[in-house]
Amino acid sequence: MSEVILVASGKGGVGKTVIAANLGAVLAQRGKSVVLVDLNLGRRNLDICLGMENRIVYDLADAIMGICRIKQSLVKDRRFPALYLISAPQSRKKSFISEKEMIAFCADLKRSFDYVILDAPAGIEEILLSAAAASDRAVIVTVPEYAAIRDTDMVDEVLKESGIGRRSVVINKIMEGLYNKGVVPEPSEIAESLRLPITGLIPFDENIHISANIGVPIVLAKGSYVEKNLSQIADRILKN
Repeated sequence: MSEVILVASGKGGVGKTVIAANLGAVLAQRGKSVVLVDLNLGRRNLDICLGMENRIVYDLADAIMGICRIKQSLVKDRRFPALYLISAPQSRKKSFISEKEMIAFCADLKRSFDYVILDAPAGIEEILLSAAAASDRAVIVTVPEYAAIRDTDMVDEVLKESGIGRRSVVINKIMEGLYNKGVVPEPSEIAESLRLPITGLIPFDENIHISANIGVPIVLAKGSYVEKNLSQIADRILKN
């Protein structure tokens, strides 16, 4: 049965879009059909993470407004059996998508794809509520910073009130050396504070940032510890 997975974050800069891109890539490597939908209206980046920025013709706003068919807005990632992108518009020509529009849009996508992954804007924007209404589960990406944890809790409360029961957290950019100095919260402290399942711990690794900048999902580095970790995180997310 098809699922819509919402990837959210309380603040920007935590690596949410990179996680969304690699989650989609992991599932596509397993032979699943996946579409990644960038909901960052006017601030799209998912196309860059996938190296597809020069191939965008129609975008999400075009599909929602009926300027094109949904099929025309799909851009295939040629490196995977069935991974597609629907890009956000570069300008905020359509700054609001209603819950009704998002539910109908995702319902159409679920007829063709095993997984629909929504890359939501950081924080609480109106479109987050629309996305939540159409989602079956949510993953909140955060980092070991007290401000980020507070913002994560705020987003989680919104998603909970929206009716998403299956919610989990991925902690990104972990620098173990800082724990010894007592200047950042440890994963156990974060888990206790948020009262949510921790489905992933991702150490800070400059290779993840490099891969995002050159448009190559890091999970293509088969056999690397990063690829294995992200694959296991995908398993835990889906089992949550």
